[in-house]
Amino acid sequence: QVQLVESGGGLVQPGGSLRLSCAASGSIFSINAMGWYRQAPGKQRELVAAITSVDSTNYADSVKGRFTISRDNAKNTVYLQMNSLKPEDTAVYYCNADIWSDYDRRGYWGQGTQVTVSP
Repeated sequence: QVQLVESGGGLVQPGGSLRLSCAASGSIFSINAMGWYRQAPGKQRELVAAITSVDSTNYADSVKGRFTISRDNAKNTVYLQMNSLKPEDTAVYYCNADIWSDYDRRGYWGQGTQVTVSP
């Protein structure tokens, strides 16, 4: 019943910015940590950024100083502001959330959104 819907991906030039959004809906009792992962061709899925229910954050070293994760608990939404984008940021970005729903507490995944950084 829980769904995560992502938006905001697209094509951007190096040095540009993009903002990803991920909204959770359904039978949600509470949302714990939320995060963004990405997967480039031939590489493993990696954690980009995460934010806890008390707004503490973690970032991959490769995006520190460029990306900012935030959340709006009233809207069950997590955001990823991406600045100074580089070609190596090109990947499919997936939203993830640790959610208590009904009697099941587990992680849920968004459908993925393509981010392409290219001149």
